[in-house]
Amino acid sequence: METVKPYSLEGSKKEQVASMFNAISRRYDVLNRTLSLGIDVLWRKKTVRSIQTHHPLQVLDVATGTGDLAIALARALPNATVKGIDISSGMLEVGRQKLVNKSEGKRVELLLGDGEQLPFAEASFDAVTVAFGVRNFEHLTAGLQEMHRVLRPEKPLAVLEFSQPEKQPFRALYFFYFQYILPTIGKWVSRDASAYTYLPASVKAFPYGQEFANELLSAGFTRVHIQPLTFGIATLYVAEK
Repeated sequence: METVKPYSLEGSKKEQVASMFNAISRRYDVLNRTLSLGIDVLWRKKTVRSIQTHHPLQVLDVATGTGDLAIALARALPNATVKGIDISSGMLEVGRQKLVNKSEGKRVELLLGDGEQLPFAEASFDAVTVAFGVRNFEHLTAGLQEMHRVLRPEKPLAVLEFSQPEKQPFRALYFFYFQYILPTIGKWVSRDASAYTYLPASVKAFPYGQEFANELLSAGFTRVHIQPLTFGIATLYVAEK
């Protein structure tokens, strides 16, 4: 798998990703809603539903960003506590501001930390989620193994990630939008040109479908279910420890 970095081929991908998200954190949510036409909200709802039937009480959201998925999880699981972890302090600060006036805010804790070295004991959580985060890991295998380590046996992992549409002409239209329109709008709004050229480049380089399912199996997960969303723009992977 090719390693794609936001700013330079030299140096740590992890540090560059953290810097990138810190730079765009204040505009990230507006850009997400605009560039995805709001579809990302529906994708997160599907992710929540995929673990909801397990009735988890302790949930971990890795690469939580501004906390959208963590908040949605707490809202759908009124008896659960949710921990979100991310390497970007800027994104977490935006997330914490969202929680101030939310009733579920007392059940959500957003923490600064590395998804490849989770600061939790083995078998600490009833469910683990990650939305649009595994693509940004510097070491994918390490990140997946860490999520497997902190998950309790027979409990679910839900991974929501961008993928690539397979069918024409939608595939051609999608990549035209992804490679030309999205970076232009992203640069204009975020004022960080690299952030929105990194996005399509990282999606192109990242394994999806059965290839990513194989990564999950190699990390020790079982019963991997693959659900393409919106013609394959994104895919939801649900697996068990």
